[in-house]
Amino acid sequence: MNQKGSTPVSGPARDVEATLPVPVLLIEDDPLMRRRIKGLLLQLGYVAADLLTADSLAQARSRMAEPVALALVDLRLPDGSGIDLIAELRARDPGLSIMVVSAWSTREEILASLRAGADGYVLKERDDLEVVLALRSVLRGGAPIDPFVARQIIEEIPAQSAEQPGDAGLSRRESEILRLVAEGLSNRDIAERLFLSRLTVESHIKQIYRKLAVSSRTQAAHAARQWGLLD
Repeated sequence: MNQKGSTPVSGPARDVEATLPVPVLLIEDDPLMRRRIKGLLLQLGYVAADLLTADSLAQARSRMAEPVALALVDLRLPDGSGIDLIAELRARDPGLSIMVVSAWSTREEILASLRAGADGYVLKERDDLEVVLALRSVLRGGAPIDPFVARQIIEEIPAQSAEQPGDAGLSRRESEILRLVAEGLSNRDIAERLFLSRLTVESHIKQIYRKLAVSSRTQAAHAARQWGLLD
């Protein structure tokens, strides 16, 4: 992942880390929304040259000729679904940060985008502060989930649990790391315990956040205990 230095910015985003992943690929067909999101990214310390934009799947795929470090994806595009693009992006780069920025969607679309590999999901209807907070979270490796989206996921849990009790779709390694997170170990401690790199641990934790629809270690541990994943 390429990174750049950023200058301090005022307002809610001023404590974003001093490095930002570049370039960012923004896939959005609405010119006004595209301008809005670009403006929020500029507030976070990006410059215009860091931001690649596309208004369709075809244009996004042409932008993917070069690696990107962060993708912000709308789901409903004029030539298809952003879900397909998320799957392609994830297949090309398993470590890429991908966040959906979309309008109110069906539960099927929400779950499909997360299963395809999106790390987070924020609704366009949220105000600028809420969108900025989600962007800040994903820039730090988090998995921000809009409260409405989280409710849709939680409503699916009973049906999923009947088929696969107690795993929430976590891999064996993810379950192992989740237990260590619940014990209070840091990423560094987990990496040393499991003989993994910190980057690998961070990547696993990001996937755990996405699958549990949480955005912090405390929430992950709580959800794991609540759903019996630590038994």
